[in-house]
Amino acid sequence: MKWIFTVLAVWALSGAAHAQRRYWDADADSLARLLPQQPSDSARLRTLVHLLDLRPTNTAALPLLDQLLTLNQRLQTLDDEPYRRLRAGLALWQRTPNAAALDAMKAAVAEFDRAGRPIPWLLMNLVGLYNQLNQMKERKQYYDEKLAYYRVRGITENVAACYVSQGAYYRRLGDYNRSINNTLRAADVALRFSRKLYINEIIVTGGIYADWGNHAKAVQYLSQAQALPEFRRVQGTNRVFTFLALSKLFVQLRKYPDALHSADSALAARVDEPYERQLDRAFALVQKAAVLLQMRLPAQAQPLLRRAQQLDDSLDLPTSSGPGEFELDATWARYYATQGNHRQAEHYWLRAYQKATAARLDKLRPRYLQELAAFYDARGQLVEAQRYSRAYIALADTLSAAQAAFHVAQYENERMEQAKNAQINELRQAQAVQAERLRLGNWLLLGALVAVLVVSGLSAFIYRQLRVNRRTLHQLRQTQSQLVQAEKMAFLGELTAGIAHELQNPLNFMKNFAEVSTDLVEDMNGRGPVRSAGLEQEILTGLKQNLQQISQHGQRASSIIKDMLAHSRSGTGPRELSDLNALADESLTLAYEGLCAQDKTFRATLGKDFDSRLTPVPVVAQDLGRVLLNLCTNALHAVRQRQREALVAGVGAAYEPTVTVSTHRPGGRAVEIRVKDNGTGMPESVQAKIFQPFFTTKPEGEGTGLGLSLSHDIVTKGHGGTLTVESRPGEGTEFVVRLPA
Repeated sequence: MKWIFTVLAVWALSGAAHAQRRYWDADADSLARLLPQQPSDSARLRTLVHLLDLRPTNTAALPLLDQLLTLNQRLQTLDDEPYRRLRAGLALWQRTPNAAALDAMKAAVAEFDRAGRPIPWLLMNLVGLYNQLNQMKERKQYYDEKLAYYRVRGITENVAACYVSQGAYYRRLGDYNRSINNTLRAADVALRFSRKLYINEIIVTGGIYADWGNHAKAVQYLSQAQALPEFRRVQGTNRVFTFLALSKLFVQLRKYPDALHSADSALAARVDEPYERQLDRAFALVQKAAVLLQMRLPAQAQPLLRRAQQLDDSLDLPTSSGPGEFELDATWARYYATQGNHRQAEHYWLRAYQKATAARLDKLRPRYLQELAAFYDARGQLVEAQRYSRAYIALADTLSAAQAAFHVAQYENERMEQAKNAQINELRQAQAVQAERLRLGNWLLLGALVAVLVVSGLSAFIYRQLRVNRRTLHQLRQTQSQLVQAEKMAFLGELTAGIAHELQNPLNFMKNFAEVSTDLVEDMNGRGPVRSAGLEQEILTGLKQNLQQISQHGQRASSIIKDMLAHSRSGTGPRELSDLNALADESLTLAYEGLCAQDKTFRATLGKDFDSRLTPVPVVAQDLGRVLLNLCTNALHAVRQRQREALVAGVGAAYEPTVTVSTHRPGGRAVEIRVKDNGTGMPESVQAKIFQPFFTTKPEGEGTGLGLSLSHDIVTKGHGGTLTVESRPGEGTEFVVRLPA
């Protein structure tokens, strides 16, 4: 049994993880197109929340937030304070990125944390505002604190987002070791809820390895990402970053045609957001120009650089962003160096270094210092060459010292962890010694007890007691067998008596009507006094009525036998995937039309509350349809009975007969079908017996008492589910069918 429960648990967890991935990997464009088509306000509100979870800070976020807040004013189903804070912060950010905007956005994050809502994309996008304000130290501290907060509370999505931010932070500093550690942690955590984010972090890891100079690892991770089937659905900045990283890697490997092809692929990637499309295009143009310069084709590189420069002048593009680093000035410097224009080359090299310094891009600063030292050395400007060489050496020493400090801290952490592990091991050893001492003491005590028992001749007593126990066990088994047999016979007798009682009534009626009909026929044959023609007609009419009664009671007897046979066959048919919404709808309609055909004056309100997200369920459709038809018929009879009682009491106009059928999945791997009425209801004494065979509250001749018993067997024995009832006299009844899905 253990392995069965293990498999079921793994299956349930994998199902939940799959549902998570479907939510966070949903296509935002498809959701945006679906939003105006939603049939209800509640569905529209859910779609708005989903869209803002995926794109919380893009240009369309403010109108979406306005729609959400307006809609929730009517519905009052959502704690909208986090969204109000998000709207206020986003308005400040889009107008003027400043400290006030950052504080407002952090307040929005705090509100989402209070509400317990995961916001991975909001946390990742907030990095852009920190970068715009050049608050690198504050950014690291904020995400360190958030990471600790989310890890304690097990908010997986936000943990992954914090790792993503920290990986990008260390990449800016050129600390590739810690950058890769954080990026791979983000990938491992993201695998639980988003394949899209997982692929993105695998791609980023490959790009970092390429920057670090580990070409083999870079190729491994980038190839791994491209081999995944979901990669073809990766678009936007993530796709651009992939091809730009590949292009830079191929340049390092001197595979220039492949580098050029990757740069063209980055230019061809689909990007829907207008600003991101221009930004990604500028990055791709610069990379393609850099490849052409390596191929000694400056004439082809120049127009690409001019188009990139136009985009930079109009948008004021950041030095570091989602696609990587924007090295427009450095590429211009290389271009002018190939043209022999040393003044312009010097200007752009100095400008590139100044921007990298202002943005605190320690990843680029050492490289630009090397380029400047080499540039001045080639020009014979030895003083300038030495100055930038010294600056490069000083910066390299600083970065090495930072790495060394990290390694010491890491070693100290390892020592602390080893000390804690040693303490734990010592405690475990002490516990083991104590347990061994207790075990030896118990054995000694038991040995002494056994010795005393042996000396006192307890062995003989035990032998005799064993014989007595065997005889007693044998007698108990015989008695148990007799009780089981007696119970079977008692149940069979009760069942036979019920069948005999139910069949006796229609048979007595049939016998009595047959005897009366025989007497009437004998009177017509002349054995009695002479009859008039009118009297013969009365006799014929009586015969017809008697035959109809015989036929009716014969059908009742046949119905009893048919229901008993159905009892024995319930749940034996093959299960097929069935639409429970359609089955419930059809059963309610059939039951209502059948009762209306019997009683032309009867009318009732039919309620249908079906879960549109309910997937097909494997059931025996014919058997389950019989259950639902029976429950709906009983409900309609109950409301008709209460309507008649209300008319007799003179309050018929105030009562509206209503029968409601609903379906939903309350949670886990089960579905529920509820049949509810506002009829006469049932006392507890009746509720305790309604699933017993032959028990009925209907008048004589209107029910066999087998319908609910048969329904109970179909649901419980045939489908492994449950059938329960809740009822209050004078208020109504609700039957609940719960089936494993």
